Amino acid sequence: MTSPALTHAIESFDNPRGYLSAATMGLPPRAAVAEMTEKLHQWASATCNPMNYGDIVERTRRHYARLVGIEPTRVAIGSQTSVMASLIACSLPAGSEVLCVESDFTSIIFPFLQHRDFVVRAVPLAELADSVRESTALVVFSLIQSCNGKVADVEAITAAASRHGARTLCDITQAAGVYPVDATQFDATVCHAYKWLCSPRGVAFLTISEDFAQHITPVQAGWYAGEDVWSSVYGTDMTLAKDARQFDVSPAWQAWVGAEQSISMFADLDIAEVWEHCTGLANKLCDELGIERQNQAIVTWPDASGADLAKLTAAGITASGRAGRLRAAFHLWNTEEDVAAVIAALRV
Repeated sequence: MTSPALTHAIESFDNPRGYLSAATMGLPPRAAVAEMTEKLHQWASATCNPMNYGDIVERTRRHYARLVGIEPTRVAIGSQTSVMASLIACSLPAGSEVLCVESDFTSIIFPFLQHRDFVVRAVPLAELADSVRESTALVVFSLIQSCNGKVADVEAITAAASRHGARTLCDITQAAGVYPVDATQFDATVCHAYKWLCSPRGVAFLTISEDFAQHITPVQAGWYAGEDVWSSVYGTDMTLAKDARQFDVSPAWQAWVGAEQSISMFADLDIAEVWEHCTGLANKLCDELGIERQNQAIVTWPDASGADLAKLTAAGITASGRAGRLRAAFHLWNTEEDVAAVIAALRV
């Protein structure tokens, strides 16, 4: 039986039938749309005070920290995962060996490839743990792969990194909001909230351990990274925050208005229940398609020509194509009606 909290969350979305693309872009709950609309009206009527957005950001930071099981003092805010990955890349010593997944999202690979003095090794996800070696400085990977929805073996990867003295950077963009996440398992995580967390694009998070933070230079520091934000806007007297806020980038204000509503909703849910709901529907689709169950929220199958995707699109179903495969992503608003609709569209 679905819990009252999950039922309430499911009912907070408008017209989600046929939307199987949370892995590309999430849908906003009504509360996020309403609050963003109200704040836009305030802006248009010259009744908006920019200083009030700071409270919104701090509440959202706390909601996110609760969602991923870490202290708010270890959470930095920004707008793009690639920028946050670049922050880590800029602090690694010359000659560092970075181990990554060959099929991973480029926003966490390109920042390291840009450093010509790094050794970047890419291996299949299944071989990641076994590929960590004494020379490895950093292991970079997504908790859930964007291209095919596969879930990383976190215990094996982090154990291997620990044995060899390597740090870990995990992208949880395709996991937070649908799969239980414990950010304390990693030295650092990055997450863009516009997918499974159903927030506006331009809201992203970095979590970083206190120990790892001591080795990272806040090269993008600006006024929002100051210990006292509104006293950091002029001059050469730089006093940065002592916790993870030193890595903050000034927020895109209106985006955070919507994010507060969405992320607070997810922080109140049992994400294990969300995962069970989504994987149950995904496995039912696999059964109907006659393919092996994938036991994940994202179902993919070969569709190099795009013919299956075209059939779904013609039937009013929103999915996506990635790496020569059709990608159907099930989130909390999806039901068995969506599974039936996909099967009906493919049989035309």
